[in-house]
Amino acid sequence: MTAQRWLVSLKTIVLYVLLLVFLTPFLIIIMNSFKTTEQFVDNPLSLPQGLTLDNYTSAWDSMNFWDGFMNSLTITVLSVLVILLFSSMTGYLFVRFKWRVNGWLFFAMLASLALPFQVLMIPLVMLYGNLGLLDSKAILIFMYAGFGVPFGVFTFHGFIKGIPYELEESAFMEGSSRVHTFFRIVLPLLKPVFVTLIVLDVLWIWNDYLLPSLVLLSPDYRTLPLSTYNFFSSYSVDFSPLMAGLIMTIIPVLVMYLFLQKQIIKGITEGALK
Repeated sequence: MTAQRWLVSLKTIVLYVLLLVFLTPFLIIIMNSFKTTEQFVDNPLSLPQGLTLDNYTSAWDSMNFWDGFMNSLTITVLSVLVILLFSSMTGYLFVRFKWRVNGWLFFAMLASLALPFQVLMIPLVMLYGNLGLLDSKAILIFMYAGFGVPFGVFTFHGFIKGIPYELEESAFMEGSSRVHTFFRIVLPLLKPVFVTLIVLDVLWIWNDYLLPSLVLLSPDYRTLPLSTYNFFSSYSVDFSPLMAGLIMTIIPVLVMYLFLQKQIIKGITEGALK
């Protein structure tokens, strides 16, 4: 066997080992979701003694899964749509309109990316709490837009700069308005950025626990990550149904990725080549 084949074989082995390392936590969660809590506490790494869906039915009831799923779906979809719409329009404005204030605003948005959420969360909750604006899905969507738009603007800004302005000039000569040109000419060219941001923002918002826990005070508005807290009591944790609840929370994102994986890979690749 030549040295090149040895190198290819070594790379393949290393990749499979890394794949196993990354999948191990997920496999452990799946394995423990079929155990009783006593079996989990006794040995979390042992194989389940049998396959039963009791933990999943218990988790469905305890989490009020359907309501939590609809809350997560509503908040995630609306937040991502708002982020994509406003960040794409703002990025276009910063690139095509050479106003002096645009440079300062763009710099302020970039500076906001350096602020960790933990620095802002206490003043944010105090401010909105004093105004009586907490415990609202609309306010949570508004906050997600505020935290997500700066990165979206930064991403769209760099991509739009690479789009030839002559395409828009041709549309203007045909009598197209600025808004019509943006939505009919520029927006379709931004598909790679849209796909990339959709993946990043959906994973962020769907799995987020901290911000919803600060804003959504009513049990009726709980998202799926918040619903998993039902398995924690003052002195104990019901581990096995918790594991089943985590699997049920992850499944929608995995299904989305399986259906969109071709578009996701294509979008990221086109964005890199652009």
